[in-house]
Amino acid sequence: MSDLDNTTKTPEPIQPVRTPQLALDDQRRIKVLSPGMLVAKRFLRNRLALIGLVILVVMFIFSFLGPILTPYTQTQVFYTENEIDKDYAGAIINTELRYVVANGQEFGALARANFLLSLGRQEPTFSTNDAEFTYVEEAEGTYRILQLETVAEDLLDQLIPAGGKVIPDGLEDAYFDAKSAREPMFEFNGETYHITTAGRRIFISTEQNVALASLSIYDAFNVEDSAAVDSFAFRLASTKALRDGETEFEVAGQSYVVEYNEGSTTIKTPDGNDFAEVSNIIVNPLDQREFLPVEFKTLAREVINTRGATFDFDGIEYKVVRVNTNYYIKRATTSTLIKMFEFPSPEHPVGTDNNGMDQMTRLMYGGRVSLLVGFVVVLLEIVIGVIIGGISGYFSGNVDTALMRFVDLFNSIPYFPMIIIFGSVMDTLEVSPMTRLFILMAILGLMGWTGIARLVRGQILSLREQDFMVATEATGIRTSRKIFRHLVPNVMPLLIVIATGSLGSVIIFEATLGFLGLGIKYPLASWGSIINIASDPFVMTTYWFIWLPAGMLILLTVLGFNFVGDGLRDAYDPKMKR
Repeated sequence: MSDLDNTTKTPEPIQPVRTPQLALDDQRRIKVLSPGMLVAKRFLRNRLALIGLVILVVMFIFSFLGPILTPYTQTQVFYTENEIDKDYAGAIINTELRYVVANGQEFGALARANFLLSLGRQEPTFSTNDAEFTYVEEAEGTYRILQLETVAEDLLDQLIPAGGKVIPDGLEDAYFDAKSAREPMFEFNGETYHITTAGRRIFISTEQNVALASLSIYDAFNVEDSAAVDSFAFRLASTKALRDGETEFEVAGQSYVVEYNEGSTTIKTPDGNDFAEVSNIIVNPLDQREFLPVEFKTLAREVINTRGATFDFDGIEYKVVRVNTNYYIKRATTSTLIKMFEFPSPEHPVGTDNNGMDQMTRLMYGGRVSLLVGFVVVLLEIVIGVIIGGISGYFSGNVDTALMRFVDLFNSIPYFPMIIIFGSVMDTLEVSPMTRLFILMAILGLMGWTGIARLVRGQILSLREQDFMVATEATGIRTSRKIFRHLVPNVMPLLIVIATGSLGSVIIFEATLGFLGLGIKYPLASWGSIINIASDPFVMTTYWFIWLPAGMLILLTVLGFNFVGDGLRDAYDPKMKR
């Protein structure tokens, strides 16, 4: 043997077998995902579902975080100061007789009405309460009204005294001279006598001044002179002077000077001070607390008579605007106005509404209400529907029959008319807006659970016959635990899909109620009540920013819920391709 053969061989050390490390994305890894993760994975693969989820996240941030960040409140009204031509006074050409009654006399409404009738019929006399009256036209549009007192009666061409009066000597001759000349009146001993007839009877009467009816308007320059200007003696003397074109006249020993202007006449005292102005144009302030100086009225009358457009008084420019027979005197006034229907601006990105409130802020708070109504109503529907449907499906038999007839009873109630009735009742009772919101959510929830109850009942009827329910029977757990711990969770995926779809429907229904004025009331806002402002065709066609943003928010929100609902339906479907 060789030395090599005699050499003892040393065994080589055994190397441990190392398992290669697998990467996270290695296909040889065993994929084990929980059912929830599988649903989430399928959901995230759906692009439309992701778009809907993003839309809803944006809507929730806009509605619930937006009001915290905005500097305004939903009821804050914005104002602006602006100069506008505002009505200050009014003027009209007088066409109505105005009366001045003599001292110690009465000439009431009935007597004035009879005078107007007599004037219209062109009858020389009229009577009121057994008193005889006549009138004399002193000037155009001015009449002196006289009360007649019978002195004698012509009986077969012989004067007979009336009422125990004595006929003065010579009166009979003066009367017959006037009668033969067919004159209605005559003068005797400085007194005027009137000849009046009543049928075939002829009466001779004296006259006594009672009132003066005139179309002329008198304005005293000084308040302390108003009584003198409005006196019967001054009006009668001035009327005669103006009729005759005189430049001076006298009343009770006081002289006055007449100055004729275009469209008006100024009466002055002998020392040249303005005393009164006569015109046929009435100028009065629209606010009765205001006092218009005669100088202001004079300027206004001059502009009206010359068909002018403006005049200045005390450094303020006034505009005269004619509307038919009326004249409106306007002046620029700084007014505080509500910013109604203001178009979008940096201060108000979506403009302001009809109440001058920020539209963006109202949309944020309106989103809160609309989303809150949607979620609360759907939650109520699910809770009631799961309880009724779960009990009905599990027990079946008489219990199922009774509960399903109860569901049929609810389905037979006219849904929309009931909402209208409740809305009208709340309007009558003047329910506060916040209380109205809770009542509305309760009504919508209590009226809309029947569909979910039927769906849950049908699912539980099929689930209760499966093996896991046999095991629950063997363990002897109580009935409520069987229904709500083992049966209802198996229906939850379907309920989630239905809930997301129902949210959109509830939001649309709430918006419809708001548009019809049956939903949320001012000052609370909802997207539907905001759109209600555009029920006026003019607002809809002119102010697009009032209804378009709210409509787009409703559209996007409902679309988002529908996309998410479709995504959840596909994700929960076990037959869907992975």
